[in-house]
Amino acid sequence: MKKGIKIAVSGRSGCGNTTVSRVIADILGLHFVNFTFRSLAQERAIDFKTILELASSDDSWDIEVDTRQVALAREEGGCVLGSRLAIWMLKEADLKVYLEANPQTRADRIVKREGGNPEEVALFTAERDKKDHDRYLRIYNIDTNDYSFADMIIETDKLSVQQISDMVIEKAKNVR
Repeated sequence: MKKGIKIAVSGRSGCGNTTVSRVIADILGLHFVNFTFRSLAQERAIDFKTILELASSDDSWDIEVDTRQVALAREEGGCVLGSRLAIWMLKEADLKVYLEANPQTRADRIVKREGGNPEEVALFTAERDKKDHDRYLRIYNIDTNDYSFADMIIETDKLSVQQISDMVIEKAKNVR
């Protein structure tokens, strides 16, 4: 495996990108980078949904999160950057991985992680996907529906976190 490898892992909410990124980083002894709207909300003591509302009309929120996460990834030696835009924003990543799952699986995982009503979570997640897609297209000209350039695209519905992580680690071992 390449010394100082940079792995970028992206996927929509509930696909497992944060969890998988953390596991890969732990196993490979790499720095885990995951600065998100949730991180910014905690840092600023603002409700997560409020941050999403603010970001829907003020691009500076996205730009701050994305700039900070990429800067963190670049200042580290080897790292795993897990975020919705990691594979697009960390252009120099040695391995770009996109995780996908069907909407129901994603909603079920979010409910398990955060609680809530499954139907409401599914609706909120679908709405958030659309808003995120439109914002990223407007701000960065990034179409998050086109991830065909990723080195790996993994359907996560029927796989465990360990199985997904093992697949990525195996691929990372061949990066020189």
